[in-house]
This record gives sequence, C-alpha cells and structure tokens, in this order.
Amino acid sequence: MINLLDFDLDGLVDWFAERGEKAFRARQVMRWVHREGCDDFERMTDVAKSLRASLATNACIRAPRPLRDTVSADGTRKWLLDVGNGNAVETVFIPETSRGTLCVSSQAGCALDCAFCSTGKQGFNRNLTAGEIIGQLWLANKLLGAARDAAPDLEAGERDNGRIISNVVMMGMGEPLANFDNVVTALRLMLDDHAYGLSRRRVTVSTSGIVPAIDRLREECPVALAVSLHASNDDLRDRLVPINRKYPLAELMAACQRYLVRAPRDFVTFEYVMLDGVNDQDAHARELVALVRDVPCKFNLIPFNPFPHSGFRRSPAERIRRFAGILIDAGIVTTTRKTRGDDVDAACGQLAGQVQDKTRRSVRFVQSMEVRP
Repeated sequence: MINLLDFDLDGLVDWFAERGEKAFRARQVMRWVHREGCDDFERMTDVAKSLRASLATNACIRAPRPLRDTVSADGTRKWLLDVGNGNAVETVFIPETSRGTLCVSSQAGCALDCAFCSTGKQGFNRNLTAGEIIGQLWLANKLLGAARDAAPDLEAGERDNGRIISNVVMMGMGEPLANFDNVVTALRLMLDDHAYGLSRRRVTVSTSGIVPAIDRLREECPVALAVSLHASNDDLRDRLVPINRKYPLAELMAACQRYLVRAPRDFVTFEYVMLDGVNDQDAHARELVALVRDVPCKFNLIPFNPFPHSGFRRSPAERIRRFAGILIDAGIVTTTRKTRGDDVDAACGQLAGQVQDKTRRSVRFVQSMEVRP
C-alpha cells in the first residue's frame, strides 16, 4: 500500500493524476493529512465518497509507531519510534515559553562516526523514508495536541499562532544530507501551506559538512543551516568529525559562504561541542575567530553530554565561559546551549535508539572497550 506521508504536494498531485484525479483533490487530502492529522479517509468529509473508497483500498497514512514515550523533569519529551526490522529512532520535543522545537531523525543510526556522538557508535542500518521523517512531525503534533487538550494551560509553543511545534531541527539520529532526497521531500512538506506552513527560518538542517549536498540544498530547498563544526583546525576535526578528511575546513567555509546567498537567515550557526582538554582551549577559540572571519555566523557552544565509554568529559563551566568570551570579544554572537533532557538521554549527542548495525561499528566499539586497561 502507498503511504501518503511519502509524498510532498507535487508527488501527491502526480500520484492522483495517474488515477484520473484533479490536482485540487490532492491539496484537499494533503490538508486533511497534515493540517488535521487525519489518518481515516472516511473522516475527510469534503472529499468525494468514491475517492475516499479508492484511497482506503490503495493507500494508507502510516507514521512510525511509538515504542516508548519518556518525559524529562524539565518537560523535554522523547519518543522511541519503530521503523521496522528491529530498528527504532528517537525524536525529541523541547518546550520553551515562546516556542516548541521538535528534533527529528533522518537515519537509523549514522555512518559518519563522529567521535563524541552516541548515535555514531551505534552504527548504521538505513536511510529513513520521507514518510518516516515527516511522520515524526505528524505523530508529535497528534500526541502533543492530545496533551494540550488534556491540559489547556500548556504554554509551550502557544505564542506562535497556537502551534505547539513552532520549530523543527533536523538534528536527531543520522546525517540529514546523506539522505538528501527523502529529507528534502520532508522539508517541502514542513514548509508547504497545505501541510505545516512553517517558515524557512524556523526549519533548520544540521550537517557535519557534506559540501556537495550543502550546495544542492541551497538550490533546491534553502532553510536555516547549522554546521556541526566541533574543531578549529583540520588535524583536530579529522579525528572528531571524520567527514572532514573528505571535505576539509577551507572547502566547508566556502560552501557556507555560497549557501548564505539564498539562505533565509543571514548567518550560519556553527555547533561546537565542548570537550574537556580536547577542543576547548583559548588557542582553539582564537583559531575559530580566524577560521570564520569571512563567514557571517553565530556559535552555539554545547556542553558535552556524556554517554557510556565515550572517552570524553564535559568542559568545566568556567572554561566554556572563557572560550565564549574570546568569540564574543571578536564580535561573534555566541550562546551556550542549555542542556535539556539529559536525565532521559534526550540531550544533544545522546540519541541512540535501536540500530541493526550493518557496519559492525557497534561491535567494534564494544570490543575496543573490552581491551582498554
């Protein structure tokens, strides 16, 4: 059966046309599916009865199934979602007074193996489909809407025209730009006024730095861009973010400059996890100032969120403060991310899910722990 969540508007119009249906019918159904969160064709009351019957026979609306729903002490909510064949991904909702942010996964696992990331140590199984990606937003809207109905005084996100989810960040499990086509289909649905109608400024794709895909995104669907930087020079970044060996910092900075020509924001956000004694010294901060001199940007410093056997420690608060001060003194907007949801392993770098690892990286990681003194 065809899952309608796999289609953006153009794809749905084409699928309807193959069945002799006009384009406006596709727009009707899309509004029911994404605006209303409807998965029952019989409830689509302004759709012709014959079409409803045809859809019930040939199509479905199927989001990933929740396996676990966990709420942190700070209100952060994490879902473990079944994506089949023993794989499960994690999606996180972060409530704040003025907005609600959903962190969405794009792959079951991740092939890039960044040294400080729990997801990377789980290995990689496969890309998620467009329906599995947008299905995380579809499902979260449904579940959070039920929560708001049960607690009408819920504040998170309500200042943005009543939306609970006002922002989406592609910062969950996986490298979004390694699953380019499916991610872009999902992005188009997030932006489409017949679906979620989010502003390009409120949808962010985070990448470890796949330069050709950054250029493609600029042309096909420019949204806000975040780059997982984490190092100030190539030697260090080669160790922490292995994709740097293929696309070193000079190429990445040039791609960021090109991206800004069409970006909805006039800056790139550089994410920088703070690792004690590794990348957090004053010299590293000064190298960063020189590195990004020609790239309008802001820095988001992320205190490292530990996971078992990572081999890293979080930089002390005073070290992070001093590091940030060097960037700020150089005129770079710099924030330190507040750790959210770490008591339920929902913080940045902690998402692991369940991955049937095709790379055997998870096995090698465990074996490396066994031989350490």
